[in-house]
Amino acid sequence: MSTVPNGSATIPAPTFSHRLEYLATRSAVAGLRLLGWRSASWVGAKLARLAYKPIGIRAGVVERQIAAAFPHLSPSEVRDLSARSYESLGRTSIETAILPGTPREAILERVERVEGWHHVEAALAKGRGIIAVTGHLGNWEFAGAYVAARGVPIDAVTRGAANKLFEAYITQTRRRIGMEVIHDKDAVRKAPRALRDNHLVALVADHDALGLASTFVPFFGRPAKTPRGPAVFALRFDSPVLFMTGVRQPSGKYAFIVKPVEVELTGDRDVDVDAIVLRYTQMLEDMIREYPEQYFWQHRRWRRQPPDTPPHLREP
Repeated sequence: MSTVPNGSATIPAPTFSHRLEYLATRSAVAGLRLLGWRSASWVGAKLARLAYKPIGIRAGVVERQIAAAFPHLSPSEVRDLSARSYESLGRTSIETAILPGTPREAILERVERVEGWHHVEAALAKGRGIIAVTGHLGNWEFAGAYVAARGVPIDAVTRGAANKLFEAYITQTRRRIGMEVIHDKDAVRKAPRALRDNHLVALVADHDALGLASTFVPFFGRPAKTPRGPAVFALRFDSPVLFMTGVRQPSGKYAFIVKPVEVELTGDRDVDVDAIVLRYTQMLEDMIREYPEQYFWQHRRWRRQPPDTPPHLREP
C-alpha cells in the first residue's frame, strides 16, 4: 500500500474509491449550492426519505430505537417518526454541505430564536474558556457556525475519517465558517490550550466511545456508553459547561438554545465526572423528546452496554 507523509507519521494514500467519493461530494455540493438554502434543504429531505423507504438503509435500526425510546407509540407512529428522522438528517446533511461561504449575516438571519445566550457571555467573562456539549440533534454543524458568527472563538473536537481527502475537505469547510478543528487524538494536548485562550471548545458527546474515555449512563432508560471527555476537561480546567443545540423550526429557520450544566464537587473526581456526563445526557434526552424527529437515530446508540445489563434493557 502506498503512503503519503504526514509530519513524522505516514498515512495511507487515497484509494480510487476515496478519490471518487471526494469528487462526487464536491460536484454535488457545487450543484446544490446553486439551488439556494431552502431548495437544497428540500432536496436533501426527499433524497433521505428514499433512503428509508424503499431503499431501507438502517431502517430496522431506526425503527427499533425509536420504538424503545417511545414505547407508547404505535407501529404506524414509529414508522412516521422514522421517516421524518430521515428527512431531518437529509436536510441537516445538505445544509451543512452548502454552509461554507455563507455570509455571516445570513447565518445569523437563519436563527429566529435564541435562548440563554447570556450564559455564553457570563462564561466568557470568567476567562477560563467554555466546554460546550451538544448531541446529534438538529444541525450541530450549523450551531457551531452560529457561535462563530456571533464572534466567539470556537474549537470543535472531531473524529478522523477513513477517507483523508474527504476529512481534509470537511476540515477546510469548518475553518471557512469560523471554526478551528481539534482532532480527537489531539484533544488532550490542544483543548487545554484553547481553554486557556478563553475559547469555546465544542464536543458532540452522544455517541459511544471505546476505551476509558467513556462511562455508562441511562439514555431513554437504557445504559449507553457516553463520552466523558467534556466533564474531565471541565473539572481539570475549572471551565463552565454549557449545553447547546440548534434545532430546526417549522419555518425552516433555527432556534439556538443554551443551558448551563450544573457542576457539583464532592471531592471524588470520578463521581463528579459521571454526574456531569449524566446531566448533559439528560438535557439532550429532554431536547430529543421535544424534537424527536431531529435526532440521529441511524446510529446504534445502545450498541455497547455493561455485561450485566438486564435483557429488557439491552440494545433493541
